Amino acid sequence: MSAQPRLKPARRMVGAAALPFHAQVRESLRARILDGSWLPDQQLPSEHEMTALFAVSRITVRQALQDLQNEGLIYRLHGKGTFVSRPHATQDLVRLQSFGEAMRPLGYQTFNKLVSVRDIAPPAAVAERMGTKRGSQVCEITRVRFLNKEPVSLDISYFALPIGRRLASHDLTGRDLFVILEQDLGLRLGHAEMVIGSQLAEEGQARLLGLQPGAALLHVARLTCDDKGHPLVCEHLFHRGDSYHYRLRVDRNVPPGAA
Repeated sequence: MSAQPRLKPARRMVGAAALPFHAQVRESLRARILDGSWLPDQQLPSEHEMTALFAVSRITVRQALQDLQNEGLIYRLHGKGTFVSRPHATQDLVRLQSFGEAMRPLGYQTFNKLVSVRDIAPPAAVAERMGTKRGSQVCEITRVRFLNKEPVSLDISYFALPIGRRLASHDLTGRDLFVILEQDLGLRLGHAEMVIGSQLAEEGQARLLGLQPGAALLHVARLTCDDKGHPLVCEHLFHRGDSYHYRLRVDRNVPPGAA
């Protein structure tokens, strides 16, 4: 277990718009968690230490910690202390969004590690879904997606060569593919078809995601089309089973023709 992280004393805000003390403590702790200063499962200072460091009452510290626990950023073990939770993201499927577009409004920090960009003969299933002609190549872009500096997803994306090569000239570490496609390449996204399942992590996948081989992965096969319905990108998304969930609302009564 990692040693307890150190805290700098907080500076209280002044003025009519100042945050309550528990909110100031909460935001100070949250900032350290989200910027990766504290690692998952790392123990936080004790309530007594925080009381002295922030110059507030224990009730104030407990309220701040309760807020962070409610957000899922920390967890407590009776008799042992308070620890940083592993990033755990839930993405709604009510609209077509990239990973970063869905996570950043929730306060998470995201970035990508580019593993490879290469021209290849597509796997048979990819070629069929994209309508690729026999003998043609596609551009394969492989990235690891990070949430608060923790790897949570391995994304393998297949594009037609002209589009893939144009994407490869852009920053694929700090920006999402969907954003680049729309803002830089002038393409309009329409809809996506998704098939969600599960599988066990292979050795290479496990290494990139910081897992043991055989760990559970959430596998999403996604075909995204442009606004005219033409296939644009076929993807295999492998999410850590302990870090990522999809959420979807379904209705009992569906209007005729909508199913």
